[in-house]
Amino acid sequence: MEAAWDIAFVLFQVWLSIVVGLIMLPAMFGMSLGFTDIYIKVLVKTLEWATLRIQRGQNEQPTLPSQSANGIIEKDDGSMEEKIRQLRRSHPDNLAGGDFTLCDAFYFCKKGIENIVEDQVTQRFTSEELASWNLLTRTNNNFRYISVRLTIIWGLGVFIRYCILLPLRITLAVIGLSWLVIGTTLVGLLPSSNVKNWLSDLVHITCYRICARALSATIRYHNKENRPKKGGICVANHTSPIDIVILANDGCYAMVGQVHGGLMGVIQRSMVRSCPHVWFERAEMKDRHAVAKRLKEHIADKTKLPILIFPEGTCINNTSVMMFKKGSFEIGGTIYPVAIKYDPQFGDAFWNSAKYNMVSYILRMMTSWAIVCNVWYLAPMTRQDGEDAVHFANRVKSAIAQQGGLVDLSWDGGLKRERVKESFKEEQQKMYSSMIVAICACCDGSLIKKA
Repeated sequence: MEAAWDIAFVLFQVWLSIVVGLIMLPAMFGMSLGFTDIYIKVLVKTLEWATLRIQRGQNEQPTLPSQSANGIIEKDDGSMEEKIRQLRRSHPDNLAGGDFTLCDAFYFCKKGIENIVEDQVTQRFTSEELASWNLLTRTNNNFRYISVRLTIIWGLGVFIRYCILLPLRITLAVIGLSWLVIGTTLVGLLPSSNVKNWLSDLVHITCYRICARALSATIRYHNKENRPKKGGICVANHTSPIDIVILANDGCYAMVGQVHGGLMGVIQRSMVRSCPHVWFERAEMKDRHAVAKRLKEHIADKTKLPILIFPEGTCINNTSVMMFKKGSFEIGGTIYPVAIKYDPQFGDAFWNSAKYNMVSYILRMMTSWAIVCNVWYLAPMTRQDGEDAVHFANRVKSAIAQQGGLVDLSWDGGLKRERVKESFKEEQQKMYSSMIVAICACCDGSLIKKA
């Protein structure tokens, strides 16, 4: 029995030495020994082989009806006026006047059915569809059995992810979070000084780098000269809670959020001791003026870290950018836009909070192949003369969408949990009524000329 305990102790020592010597220490100094890069290259080659094998197997099987490139159905993106004019041209009796005609209703019926089948909002809260299977069980809905070799590779992948990578990643995550709580608590005991700020930044960035290793994260940062500066506001599109880990690997930020209880509360209280993060009580979060006042006070101090905000207010599935809440753009200061785009080939980073709780989501991340993403720092932007907060938010959103190759949508991400606002319905009604008025004016002008 003692011999078994001795063997277990030796194995534990070897395991801990590998974790500390080959992963933790390089991560603390922002270095890499190249193991992750080699792993990613091998993974890419394996997935390329699997893709070719799947394509060959699909060619040998009876073909199924192909799905449209845009989704379930083919949608017509023409304007309301253009489509209604086409309908009226197909009914000559309706061309004489500009009043409402019964055939106009066909346009609204068609649009309504299209959105019942597949609307622009709902599909942004489901996992991004893959062009080919990435050998993860959770993404094989559209793929069938192909060959014995592919099944063996899949089984080997399950063993590697759950029996080797998962224990390693859990160990790193526990070490990283423990280091964050202990380190920030100790730094918080020091008096305010430049040394305290430096130590706080070191503890935070070291923790986030270790946590990134816990996800086998490969992050490519672009345009580093545009990184957010102190006293500014960093805004980014939001796909996952790990967006914070991705961004904080390359710089420190002041977080903004609601005070939580439990383990999250312990982490928040320890972090705020060493760094001026902005945490709000639940009652304060509902008071926009109180929130704006706290944020203005923070950015007024040019010695404080840039605030990190995700203006969408919810996670979107890595394909689009939805409406930015205007609050972040009303408080003034310089905005530093950041675009984040994940590679779904290695794992789906999107957090579907309606389907998975935080623990289940983290488990899915830790049993994925890896997290691979690109981060683009965009040039800083400021509010122009005469520009309101809404237009400024839309301008920043469009810049992020264009850089990240994401679809720019005007819909509110809050529709994930709420009903469509009456203002949206009224907007469509106004568009139709203004079109009718314009058609009436054209018809009246034509009659006057004829007279």
